[in-house]
Amino acid sequence: MKDLPASDLKTILHSKRANLYYLQHCRVLVNGGRVEFITDEGKRSLYWNIPIANTTSVLLGTGTSITQAAMRELAKAGVLVGFCGGGGTPLFSANEVDIEVAWFSPQSEYRPTEYLQWWVRFWFDDALRLEAAKLIQRTRIERLREHWLKSRVLRDAGFCIDGAQFESALEHSLRGIDSAPDVTNLLTEEARLTKKLFKCAAQAMHYGDFVRGSRGEADDPANRFLDHGNYLAYGLGATATWVLGIPHGLAVLHGKTRRGGLVFDVADLVKDAVVLPQAFISAMRGDDEQQFRQACIESLTRTESLDFMIDTLKLIAERLGRSPA
Repeated sequence: MKDLPASDLKTILHSKRANLYYLQHCRVLVNGGRVEFITDEGKRSLYWNIPIANTTSVLLGTGTSITQAAMRELAKAGVLVGFCGGGGTPLFSANEVDIEVAWFSPQSEYRPTEYLQWWVRFWFDDALRLEAAKLIQRTRIERLREHWLKSRVLRDAGFCIDGAQFESALEHSLRGIDSAPDVTNLLTEEARLTKKLFKCAAQAMHYGDFVRGSRGEADDPANRFLDHGNYLAYGLGATATWVLGIPHGLAVLHGKTRRGGLVFDVADLVKDAVVLPQAFISAMRGDDEQQFRQACIESLTRTESLDFMIDTLKLIAERLGRSPA
């Protein structure tokens, strides 16, 4: 079998890649030309291959280390790497360009700048930047409607919502988005809808009273799973923006307080639609962190969430970047 040269490792489009890894208590290194992670079991060392050409991002959790050679190979394949705490949260890093912690982005001098140029054409215009934020929120709502009402997987898991109540909440939010005069009002409407979604999900799964707690403060399973799953969505958001060459600091909604706010903007597209229901399903099912993570990754892959993020960013860049100044 002919080996793939390093230059061909990016031939699988990121939007078509299947893997998102969270690793803990292991070493990541190059062994025989392949990137592998090693775990210890008794006196034995067990080697597991990472198919880097089919991987979007890697989260390195508690007790992990990685070699320079492994980082080199991951960069060649265009894989984003992030260091994080236990259970996938929070992320840590000293990178200058990402969300509150940042990812280590692969470097390339020859990535296309087409979408970056379109993005900056509208980004400096307050009105167009607000319109971009509204487009993201409208698209988020359509994704919610599609997944929560039509997903057979959710129905089979017992996630049955009150359709009328749900549609009413979405329509009310759409009106709020359309009339929002600025980003502050848009953020307020986003938070208002999310609070209603928490209530709908808790009722659907008979979870009881639910209050969304700050990261690390709330100890109930649903809150822990939400924190964990959201960071998986952030990993896909970071990948989507990197693929299109749009810097994470060029946010349209969350950029006031976070220099990598565009990752949060993009993650909004799928976070509530995919992660939120899975968090409550797994909590009621009694899943542990690993079982939830696997279910969440499978759901993000099945719904082609990365594809959706990339396509939405491209649509916004083309539509608003081509608008007359």
